[in-house]
Amino acid sequence: MRVPFLVLPILCVVVGVYSAPPPANPNLKPCGDAYYLSSQYTCYNGDFLCPVLNGEATLRCGLACYRPEMYGCVNGELVYPPTGGAAASSPGSPGSVTASSGLPAGSSASNSSSSGTAAAAVCTETPTTQHLSDPPYENYFYSDCHSSNQVVVTSPLPASNLSVIGPRLLVAWPAGNSGVLAYFSPQNGVNGSLGIQLVNGTANQPLSGVYTPANGSSLTGNPRVGISTLVKFNSSAYLTVPILGSVRTMRDFTEGPSILVPIVQDAIVFSPTSGGGAMLSRLWFDNITTSEMSFVPASGSSGKITINNRTLELPAGTYNFTATFDYPQLHQLSAPEVLNQQSQGLIKQYPDQTTSLSFLSYSQKLLAGAWRFLTYFGRDSMISVLLLQPVLSEGEGSAVEAVISAVLERLNRTDGSVCHEETIGDYATYLNLERNITSTAPGCTYQMIDTDFYLSPVMVNYFVNSAIGRSRRDAFLASTSTQDFGNQGLSYAELALINAEKIINTSAAFAQPGGQTQANLIHLKADQIVGEWRDSTYGIGGGRIPYDVNTALVPAALRAIATLSAAGFYPSHPEWNTSAAEYAQVWEDNTLHFFQVTVPLSEAQTLVTNYTSAAGYGFPSHAANITSDVVYHGLSLMGNDNQPIVKVMNSDDCFRHFLVNSTNQTQLTAFVNQTANNILQPFPVGLSNPVGLLVANPAYGGDAVYATNWTNSAYHGTVVWGWPMAMMAAGLQRQLGRCADSFPPDFCADSIVHGNVLAAYNHLWDIIEANAPDLSTEVWSWLFQDGKFVVEPLGALPGATESDIRQLWSLTYLAVMRDSNLR
Repeated sequence: MRVPFLVLPILCVVVGVYSAPPPANPNLKPCGDAYYLSSQYTCYNGDFLCPVLNGEATLRCGLACYRPEMYGCVNGELVYPPTGGAAASSPGSPGSVTASSGLPAGSSASNSSSSGTAAAAVCTETPTTQHLSDPPYENYFYSDCHSSNQVVVTSPLPASNLSVIGPRLLVAWPAGNSGVLAYFSPQNGVNGSLGIQLVNGTANQPLSGVYTPANGSSLTGNPRVGISTLVKFNSSAYLTVPILGSVRTMRDFTEGPSILVPIVQDAIVFSPTSGGGAMLSRLWFDNITTSEMSFVPASGSSGKITINNRTLELPAGTYNFTATFDYPQLHQLSAPEVLNQQSQGLIKQYPDQTTSLSFLSYSQKLLAGAWRFLTYFGRDSMISVLLLQPVLSEGEGSAVEAVISAVLERLNRTDGSVCHEETIGDYATYLNLERNITSTAPGCTYQMIDTDFYLSPVMVNYFVNSAIGRSRRDAFLASTSTQDFGNQGLSYAELALINAEKIINTSAAFAQPGGQTQANLIHLKADQIVGEWRDSTYGIGGGRIPYDVNTALVPAALRAIATLSAAGFYPSHPEWNTSAAEYAQVWEDNTLHFFQVTVPLSEAQTLVTNYTSAAGYGFPSHAANITSDVVYHGLSLMGNDNQPIVKVMNSDDCFRHFLVNSTNQTQLTAFVNQTANNILQPFPVGLSNPVGLLVANPAYGGDAVYATNWTNSAYHGTVVWGWPMAMMAAGLQRQLGRCADSFPPDFCADSIVHGNVLAAYNHLWDIIEANAPDLSTEVWSWLFQDGKFVVEPLGALPGATESDIRQLWSLTYLAVMRDSNLR
């Protein structure tokens, strides 16, 4: 059975709805084979849904829904102007209708403007703007009291790979993780000849804010907000692919096999506008929110846009481009609000990074990256706060509490799992429809296993180690969940306990006497091929047991639970004060050996030489640098093709150095020494590269698949991520800092090992400082040209994934800084 799911006022989009068992939510009612909330929809004739708008039921007319003050219905067809109002509607017995705010689930009128004054047409503060160049990508940011906006202009360079890079204009909004996108092609058919750029208007920067108050025709009751700019085409162009709605929908097209969802694309309406322009608009699946983008020839331009078969034909010239939507806005934290009082000087010292940090920081959550990840990601948020906390604001309404509350709000109350990524806005409604549920409620994914283990260390750092956090503890934990992720009514203390119980329960088997077996280590979830930060297909080589989780995250979480218990948390489990610490000790002392790889000297030289030849980049092998056995820890166990251990040298030692203070002296000395060796050695012998510390080196795999799967175009291949370098630097500094303790570790008295670690720390910082322009980006790669390595944007390489110009955890260098005393 197919049930029409209609949009207002006259555009009909039919969505296939198929039989499914009744959902667990008792508030959902059946309508044909679909389920709906009576506060949001009305069911006509038992199988036809129409939305409730601002507390009023819309009426059915044939295969459409309408408001009687806007349209009439005659013989099953909409007519304008209305002739008979409600009396003219087609028959149908509606179900019960209750009042609705017209706002998406999880939203409220209080957050409908970033300033809390949605009715104010003029912002009193100067907009925050930023331009970040990463050719062929030009990124522009604009935030005012009404909205936060990012614009990305992509224009091919002479050296661009034209199979990857094409002319594109993109706008992304944090609110609802929303946006619009337009791809263009040259009318002359010469690939690479079309260039586009933004042009400054009357201001000294190209973007201007747009604000239109809600009026009687508004379905959401929210103002229309967004940006306007001038965009110049150097030659005539076709607009070939538009996407309006969700960033997730845009990513499905840009990152995958160019996926376009018909029910999304077919809902785009092309309309001519005055002045020879054209507008593209699309009503979201919630049936009330609309995204729009328009192109109108600028003053002095003689061209006229032609709409032809759902494409636009734009003559060469300059156009007024506007992109808007009417969705509730988030409250963005300004740079002074994000940073604590002691760190306000960073705003002048590092205006670029602090402006970017502000753009990604909101009162309810911090966002992972711009533009591809403009929403909550649990792992990203918690790693970021662990590294950034020395400079972040604390207390009620602060950045730190935004992170912790966001994690707790989205926790899976059933098993204690932490949400990896939220699904909100238009994409959430779309996924609900795919499950035969008519609802705008957000969702979460819980496939990652590492994310569960960060929450306890974050809570220790704030509620135990921070004076402000200690003072906020009781009030914060007494707060109850209010957001629409299924935890309403539970206190934050109860949610934190549920997570801690999961950590204790899943780690118990390994910690028992005789339990230190591979089978008792933490595995990926049975139906998943990813589960930690290297969450790409070959990130950990198909392994089931990840290195970072088992050797660092589990013991760190257990230590944190023990500390929290000693501080009075978890009163129902006072025994955790000692039992969690005992578990942690077992995990600290008995997990590294499962992952250790020792390659004899001669074999190591041969492997590196063979890899260098097979990889084919032309860089030297440096095999002569190998003068002893090579030691490292593999990415995972139980890898693809029956590999017992995935033999890829990697940077994930950083987790253990940063999160764990090991007391097994023999093990600690060997571990810090092998980390130092691998940092000091140049790739492909080690991880060091002029463009940064590589996150993976497959040279010692001994199988051709390693060179094939870990490349310079792979998302987690022989590439550079900024935050692992920051965590490694902070981790080595932490371990070196222990040498000043009353009872320092043994390696501190070993002049060779201590000197090696000190040298690695400074070498790493030399590399970091040499690549300062790229540190705040998500990930970057390299080319080997003219006998040297040079930085190359990952997204410019064939088969690679476009990276974000700014990533939350890559901004951690605001807090992670070189200790001059260790030079």
